[in-house]
Amino acid sequence: MWKLLVAVLAVFTDLVMVYVLDLVGTHLRGKVRSLDGGVDLVRQWTEAVLRCSVLCSLFYWRDVRGRLIKRWVMAHCFITPVYETGRLTLFGNWPMEKFAMWLVGSVAAALGCLFWETLIPESNEESSSKEKKQKARVLFMRVLHLYKPDYLFLIGASLFLALAVLCEMFIPLYTGKLIDILQTKYSWDEFLSAIILMTFFSFGSSFSAGCRGGLFMCAIGRFICRVKHQLFSCLLKQEIGFFETTKTGDITSRLSTDTTLMARAVALNVNVLLRTLIKTVGMLYLMFSLSWKLTVLTLMETPLTGLLQNIYDTHYQRLSKEVQDSIARANDAAGEAVSGIRTVKSFNAKQSEKSRYDKRLMDTHNIKTQRDTVRALYLLVRRLTELGVKVAMLYYGHLFVTYGQMTTGNLVSFILYHSDLADNIRTLIYIFGDMLNSVSASGKVFEHLDRKPEVSTDGTLEPEELKGHISFQNITFTYPTRPDQIVLKDFSLKLEPGKMTALVGNSGGGKTTCVSLLQRFYQPQHGQILLDGQPLQNYQHKYLHSKIVAVGQEPVLFSGTIRDNIAYGLQDCSLERIEEAARKANAHEFICQLQKGYDTDVGERGSLLGSSQKQRIAIARALIRQPQVILLDEITSFLDPKSEQMIQQALANCPNQTLLVIAHRLKTIEKADQIIVVDQGGIVEQGSHQELMEKKGHYYKLKEKLFTENDSL
Repeated sequence: MWKLLVAVLAVFTDLVMVYVLDLVGTHLRGKVRSLDGGVDLVRQWTEAVLRCSVLCSLFYWRDVRGRLIKRWVMAHCFITPVYETGRLTLFGNWPMEKFAMWLVGSVAAALGCLFWETLIPESNEESSSKEKKQKARVLFMRVLHLYKPDYLFLIGASLFLALAVLCEMFIPLYTGKLIDILQTKYSWDEFLSAIILMTFFSFGSSFSAGCRGGLFMCAIGRFICRVKHQLFSCLLKQEIGFFETTKTGDITSRLSTDTTLMARAVALNVNVLLRTLIKTVGMLYLMFSLSWKLTVLTLMETPLTGLLQNIYDTHYQRLSKEVQDSIARANDAAGEAVSGIRTVKSFNAKQSEKSRYDKRLMDTHNIKTQRDTVRALYLLVRRLTELGVKVAMLYYGHLFVTYGQMTTGNLVSFILYHSDLADNIRTLIYIFGDMLNSVSASGKVFEHLDRKPEVSTDGTLEPEELKGHISFQNITFTYPTRPDQIVLKDFSLKLEPGKMTALVGNSGGGKTTCVSLLQRFYQPQHGQILLDGQPLQNYQHKYLHSKIVAVGQEPVLFSGTIRDNIAYGLQDCSLERIEEAARKANAHEFICQLQKGYDTDVGERGSLLGSSQKQRIAIARALIRQPQVILLDEITSFLDPKSEQMIQQALANCPNQTLLVIAHRLKTIEKADQIIVVDQGGIVEQGSHQELMEKKGHYYKLKEKLFTENDSL
């Protein structure tokens, strides 16, 4: 309440002071007729100091303080003498009504205060702004460094850019000269010279602009391909837990949208920035040479334009980021529905998936509507500002032509320059916001490029001979997505070469987790896994995965031919090796029955093949590598008895390999050298089939409950 009363009292006191000081000034002018504009200006500055002192005293009297109030008082008191100083300097002693001056001064003070508060924040806001600018600067330099292979393209484009701008700047100047030539005594030589120069500059501008655009587009295309390759390579190096916690839509958005925005951060934006900066400096020089007074008048638009642009950038960038995130969520919903289309159709969930996707699209639409509304309001206010400045420029330009301070041709050239200058100044202000937006997108890409996999791949061990002794030593493990749920606890197990070990137990007991840990998909929180006495992380990544292969219950095939899928990841693999692996997996017979044989396309994720066929191809893909350790997770679940027997015979022909099997078929398990019963992350029983049956413990109970066969059980 006190603040409001003090504010009202301050405004009333200020009005009284303006009226009293104006009476004093009028009285002095009546006494001393020789008072000129300079002395009157001194009087206005003195009045401003007195008013500022009184207003500050009033606010400090009731302890009404703050940055905004101090700035308003300073701007409100001194805006009038500052304005008068500039007006008298530029346009002479044209009188203006006192109350109108006070009103204009108050409005200008409020705008100036808002401008100051927005662009020059203090304390935490200032610190935050500095941090953002510093981060944006670092990111921009990193993007620029990635452009290093394209520096020749960028340098060539910059040279053509300068030539295009220089040629373009002289066209309005010679347009004005042509008008002056036609208005005065006609001279054919001067007219022809002006026409030839205009033609030369127009052709030079068009040719250079075309070369500039072509070189910049080449640089952008090379940059995007290179960064996408680097990003995709970094993504492939990440551990499985990263893909479990990061949505597919986010990853595809980084690869598609954000890499393109990164390219714009330097090539397109720097292109526009350099072109606009050179044009602005050149046009300002030419405009000052035509009329420095009109130039100063038109530049008064710049602070207000900067304020509007700053406010607009703040809201637009925030909404643009929300739009990107919303699009990523919509892509994620669509990707899930398409990848799981069989499940969607089998559960008749088409309508629910459609509703979910429509909801995501509507969220994106609503955010886009907010963003576009902000842009529409910004454009409206900006164009009203432009209109006001143009009216003032035309009015004073008419006066200058009338008083002989400019020619008509010079005024026409000035108007043409002003139209471009206003656009260029707005572009300069806008481009920094757009570069900030582009750089923020690059920050997301750099997060992935800089990310170190939590599962280390820095091992260097590559022994010529690998026996295949595996030892789980006191392993404790939780998944990254479920850190509170312990999957394996103090788990210890040994696997010997030439022997088959079967893991059995209820679902969720930790069997598949053992297979994942052996493939180094995850890093256990405690304990370690040894291979021939050495921790798994000590082995070179590529070497380890050439010696340990796994086949899962639901194998993944990639788009391409059967030949490509069996030889997946191998270079220069002969057809003989592929056929041999297919025979071991009992896949050669059905492959030969296909119309194109090994060149048959399997479709997306193997959709053109049956489940049994896909699994046999996956087994062939594993056997062709002749690994030392083979991990089989429910591979026989879709196989007929004949195929299962053929695969077991193929595995039996590899006596020196270490074999770990997870299966629910009794025939597969009872042939194992040792059977490990796993329950709730620990080993509850182990031994051969006969030994465990005699104990009549957990394995005996699981036999009737879990193990199923076609002819018995």
